[in-house]
Amino acid sequence: MKSSTKAILPLQTLSLILGFAVWGILSSLIVFIKEGIPLTPGQLSLVTAVPVVLGSVLRIPFGYWTNKYGARFMFLISLLILLIPVFYISQAKSFVDLLIGGLFLGISGATFSVGVTSLPKYYPKEKHGLVNGIYGLGNLGSALSTFFAPVLASQFGWRTTVQCYLVLLGVFILANFFIGDRKEAKLETSLSEQIKGIYKNEKLWLVCFFYFITFGAFVAFTVFLPNHLVNNFGIEKVDAGLRTAGFVTLATFMRPVGGWLGDKFNPFKILLFVFTGLTIGAIILAFSPTIPLFTFGCLMIGLCAGLGNGTIFKLVPLYFSKQSGIANGLISAVGGLGGFFPPLMLTLLLSMTGHYAIGFMSLAMVALCSILLVLYMYWNDRMKLAVQIVHGTSQAVLVTNPKGIIQTVNPAFTAITGYTAEEAIGQRPGFLKSGKHDKAFYDAMWKELREKKALSGNIWNRKQTGEMYLQRLTINGIQNDMGEISYYVGVFNEIDPSELSKKFA
Repeated sequence: MKSSTKAILPLQTLSLILGFAVWGILSSLIVFIKEGIPLTPGQLSLVTAVPVVLGSVLRIPFGYWTNKYGARFMFLISLLILLIPVFYISQAKSFVDLLIGGLFLGISGATFSVGVTSLPKYYPKEKHGLVNGIYGLGNLGSALSTFFAPVLASQFGWRTTVQCYLVLLGVFILANFFIGDRKEAKLETSLSEQIKGIYKNEKLWLVCFFYFITFGAFVAFTVFLPNHLVNNFGIEKVDAGLRTAGFVTLATFMRPVGGWLGDKFNPFKILLFVFTGLTIGAIILAFSPTIPLFTFGCLMIGLCAGLGNGTIFKLVPLYFSKQSGIANGLISAVGGLGGFFPPLMLTLLLSMTGHYAIGFMSLAMVALCSILLVLYMYWNDRMKLAVQIVHGTSQAVLVTNPKGIIQTVNPAFTAITGYTAEEAIGQRPGFLKSGKHDKAFYDAMWKELREKKALSGNIWNRKQTGEMYLQRLTINGIQNDMGEISYYVGVFNEIDPSELSKKFA
């Protein structure tokens, strides 16, 4: 990495911290705002959730625009525009004012797509998980807002506290203007071409779903906790802010850990742990009437959500390196929307049932389903790798079931024998016999294979053209967990007749 770009990671991370701090203005101050602006429970949930909407939807074009115009331009424009809704909220007089201002605060949440698209350009693939995890520390902005905003609001009032964010925005506008990389590599592929390259990929939608759960849980709890702790446990407003900040801080610092673990180990194994933890944490919340148990459940959710958020963005450059902008944008958009619906759903369930247990159990069930989907992706990747190995080898490969029926062959098999996969699959290898070996020869082969579960030697076979050829053949029996043969794998290549071994001659 060039010395001139060493400041890019800290600059973009700090810019995202500010973005998330601005994104969380309303949720961190809502307990103060509702004292001056009367809000029903439904209006309160809508006000705190609405910034998530635009912040999620805009992540898709933000990822694309970052590839096209660069991170410096995108951060500059975003922070400049945010001056307007932040000032407007500081002057709000009604529910509608909060709704309008909150909607456009969503621009700050969309900035997440900027760094995850830009930063991998500066680092090798083996560091992408860690780098995106460090950038994800920008989530810390939510913790800073929930920690400091209530303290400032109790001293100076919530309107003055909101105006303090204008100063921070001004500082980072200047920082990005002077320090941002003006020569960042650009990608000119059209948006439609990038979408065409990924929208049919099932992995994209599965990764979107995973991020919907992990990042959605992070956003939802960040928005939901301050008011819930005050209303349901009678905790002081500042104390509720501190507890929420603890949740956000834990989830945030777990993000780079998740990215680092994704670099070092199989990301799917990390996700299995993540969704198992989310399942257990959500069940605890559904049956926790006391604040200690509720706290433990929340911290488990925060830890696993943070690990998951970091690990998931390790998968993006692995699967979508050529469409990283649109893929990052879409995945992060779906994740953002995952934080919009839960607070509204929990409020609705509370009004219908008088408690939140069903909502938390729903999270547990969705996380449990995610475990099954991760196992499916892990198995699918292993199968795909096995197929790639078989089809990529220069030696001919033929696989049969225990009864000797051919299940698959590779391109090298066709190149040597002349038979296509369609012609070979479903037949027994005997259709390749040359006629130069008698029945006793083949009986001896199969006897050795059954006893030793492997054999190696030379044998004459016949090509599709009728030409006989000598091949060096190795057969191995593949056993299942019960020790029974599931497949026979034959590997061979054509050799010169002068190499005919005494064993099969």
